[in-house]
Amino acid sequence: MILRLLWLIILTSWTHGQDSPRLETLLMLPEPRALRTELSIVLAEAQKTVFSPAREIDGIPGIEVYPKEDFQRYGLSPETFAARSKKTADRLLGELKADLIKDAKGKVLYAVYRGERPIMSCLLMAPSLPQKFQEVFGSEIWVATPDRHSLYIFPAKPEALEEFVQDLAVRFEEDAHAASSEVFALGVGQPPRVVASFVE
Repeated sequence: MILRLLWLIILTSWTHGQDSPRLETLLMLPEPRALRTELSIVLAEAQKTVFSPAREIDGIPGIEVYPKEDFQRYGLSPETFAARSKKTADRLLGELKADLIKDAKGKVLYAVYRGERPIMSCLLMAPSLPQKFQEVFGSEIWVATPDRHSLYIFPAKPEALEEFVQDLAVRFEEDAHAASSEVFALGVGQPPRVVASFVE
């Protein structure tokens, strides 16, 4: 009876491990500039956004910025960490699926990654992101990530984004874990740059 109970515990633990995604440790988290730490860096000439080395954790809020002491164990600079995090973001991009939102005629208006894991905003670091949507939107895309749980991809046209600005602003302002109020342009083979902000 005891052996059977032990086997059940082991089997349950193993099955839980198989179903649960592994916790990512190499993530760059977009955050409002007010949350900047010693480890945060500025990318794409952002005025309102910093990117902080972060890791997934069990429980709420599901992700945390590295404490300086823990980060030092890596022996990396924040810039080197950011460079390595691109591989993580690319891999996650390959594992996750975006929803394509279309109009009545079937034209794709925008794409969105959404999920319970608070890592969606970290996909902004994926070098392959513009290439993935090149056939749908062209060689350049505009990306907005108002909170940690969502990443929106638009065609690189002001009119494509215009009707969604208010909704993005509400998501940013009302979420306790806001990510960025800026819109990033990503092009195939081009470094990201900020093109707009949806919050004054």
